[in-house]
Amino acid sequence: MGTFTQILRRLYRLFISREENCNMRCDLHVHSIASGMFNAPGLNRICRECYTDPAEVYERLKRMGMSMVTLTDHDSIDGAEALRQYADFFLSEEVTVRMPSDTEMHMGVYGITERDHAEIQRRRNDFITLLMYLTERKLFFSANHVFSGLTGRRVAEDFHWFESYVPAFETRNGQMWPKSNESAARLGKIAIAGSDSHTIAGVGHTFTEVRGARTVDEFFAGLRTGHGRIHGAHGSCGKLTADVFSIVRSLFWNKPWKLAMSPLAVLVPAFTAGHWLNEIRFCRKWSSAIERGEKRKRMLWDLDSSFEANWAS
Repeated sequence: MGTFTQILRRLYRLFISREENCNMRCDLHVHSIASGMFNAPGLNRICRECYTDPAEVYERLKRMGMSMVTLTDHDSIDGAEALRQYADFFLSEEVTVRMPSDTEMHMGVYGITERDHAEIQRRRNDFITLLMYLTERKLFFSANHVFSGLTGRRVAEDFHWFESYVPAFETRNGQMWPKSNESAARLGKIAIAGSDSHTIAGVGHTFTEVRGARTVDEFFAGLRTGHGRIHGAHGSCGKLTADVFSIVRSLFWNKPWKLAMSPLAVLVPAFTAGHWLNEIRFCRKWSSAIERGEKRKRMLWDLDSSFEANWAS
């Protein structure tokens, strides 16, 4: 552990009293209608990823006991406009990032500004330049659902990049197979948790907690210094199926003329079962590859693997 991190831990214990402050909770992965359209072929013109209004998400999260609220919509901060009035809301997004291997990954970036959003979107097709920007701005970021095939194919080099330069992993995602979450936890990064809910039912059931934090800055300082705790539910095929049915109902409610497609809804269980089996296969393949200890390739440039540059406050 580096000297700076050791000092930061002492300062955290000195200025943030666990006894005098309540636990601060936040669902660090939640979507709203601002996440846009499904990116799957055939669905990208007719169906949204989520139909939940941002204000409804906020109200649900507060009822679920969250101390702070954020939205992590896909490459968008449009949902934040209705929530800026709340002192306990902060801006975040889930960024679709192009890796050096030409694969894609989802990255949660937290506590950003509108200017950060614009720059992140400009750089998101180049992982290295995006990494440089996030490090320079000292933004907290995570690799989301790293053992999921949601973003398509993966190569071994991607995990080398994640291991070396991404400070946090999502180790409990409320939509993922439990073994996928457990595999991410074994990689030893800062652990975060979020529901990844695209419907109102799952919002706030999976969350990250930091004891004694009072502000957003203290919350992320606590995560950086190892004081975070993850809580809540994993995913299941049944939960996924219920969520897809909920999205389909919202689709027909918002676009009644699409009711002609309603007979296709009987295929939802088969679709979700196939997807779930693919997720299991994907996780087993890559968790086994990592456990075999495949030789790490040399990166193009060298940063401290503890990523302390990003931990500076």
